[in-house]
Amino acid sequence: MAQRRRLTMMDPPVENLLNKVDSKFTLVTLSARRGRQINSYFNQLGEGLGAIVPPQVTSVSRKPLSIALEEIAADKIRYVPIAPSEDGEEAAE
Repeated sequence: MAQRRRLTMMDPPVENLLNKVDSKFTLVTLSARRGRQINSYFNQLGEGLGAIVPPQVTSVSRKPLSIALEEIAADKIRYVPIAPSEDGEEAAE
């Protein structure tokens, strides 16, 4: 009998995810931010607002953070560093 692979938080592997960003801190920030967006999307479904982007991958996981990590692994969510402005301050717009 073939052993079926069990999906856990280690799928996708962390090593593969770290290749998509510049540091583990960026990975944590990016996945947490997207996980909150996915959670907000699921919470507002019945209200019909539609302001938040739905999950970009088909997932068997029901946890927003796991879905966010799968999106990063599938290159649906990408990290783009923000270049500092000329005067060294972030734009407050």
